[in-house]
Amino acid sequence: MSSKDLKPEENLKVSSIGEKKLIKRLLSRSLSLQPNSPFFDEFSFKSLSDDAALLDMGDKYLVVTSDLLLESAHFPSDMSPYEKGVKVVTVNVSDLAAMGAQPLGFILSWGLPADLPLTDFDGIMEGVLQSCQEYGMGLIGGDTNQSDELILSGTCLGTVDKEHVLLKEGARPNDVVAVTGPLGVAAAGLEFLLSPPTLKEDLIKHLKPSTQKLIIDHALRPHARLKEGIMLANTGRVTSATDITDGLASEVGELVEASPTNVGITLFEDSIPIIPEVEEAAAALDQDPLDLALYYGEDFELLLTVPPEDFKYLKEQMELHEVGVVTSSGSMEIIDKAGKTKILESKGYQHLG
Repeated sequence: MSSKDLKPEENLKVSSIGEKKLIKRLLSRSLSLQPNSPFFDEFSFKSLSDDAALLDMGDKYLVVTSDLLLESAHFPSDMSPYEKGVKVVTVNVSDLAAMGAQPLGFILSWGLPADLPLTDFDGIMEGVLQSCQEYGMGLIGGDTNQSDELILSGTCLGTVDKEHVLLKEGARPNDVVAVTGPLGVAAAGLEFLLSPPTLKEDLIKHLKPSTQKLIIDHALRPHARLKEGIMLANTGRVTSATDITDGLASEVGELVEASPTNVGITLFEDSIPIIPEVEEAAAALDQDPLDLALYYGEDFELLLTVPPEDFKYLKEQMELHEVGVVTSSGSMEIIDKAGKTKILESKGYQHLG
């Protein structure tokens, strides 16, 4: 490629680099402008590669995260107003769970179409309030404005003891790579829900009712692994962690990128927890179940690394699946079912892409 083929930066659009690189660009430029404040310490700065910010509050961190959801991008047409309210809380609490934090409160700002039925507003609010109650926090504020489509922007506050906080940084060679539950379930549900009407009719005929219910429930009613995240943090045995929102491969890439340059991760295809219902749905959808687990996301399970001598103890405390190992290769790989090692691409669902 010659120099004339390269796009000048002034001609690039935000969609050219995607959500994650855009956020890193913002943070890299803001680092030099961070105030010399007692609220920031070494870990506060390290947390800039995580999905929530850490503010130094003495023996604890105040953990702050925010997520913005658009009707056109994040809510399938089958999703009820109540389920939309549940989701905006869940995606935020999942970021706290990945750092081992206990939620304190939730702030919700709305972009409201003028013609939104009041019953829809009430349904969303009910989902928000019920989810806040489930995760042990209150709705403590927010704002509203008019917009062309429904927009829900949530901010979640939590706390975590300094010695227990979980970060993406910290994976070490020989650590076990593990996840807290099956993967690809929500992906299968979303692919089902987003299918063209004729295909969906065929899927309804051929998929077991129990399979349909399971994958749709995961797609429309996600649940944050808050209890597990707090428990994992309190053990002091986890070296790094994140939640799986954009697919296993993408989140593995996040752990590798946050670690020293010599750290890599190898996944074992045979060990990735893909349940029979996902395999059944994938076959009906003409999809690869492994792709649903690796590259789709929306599972909200936790991905973590832990020293091998501690993995057995943690597995006895909760559901954990060993899916790989941390290496000193500096690269991401996957060993397929035939025993062949392949490069694993760090790709997944991208906003703005």
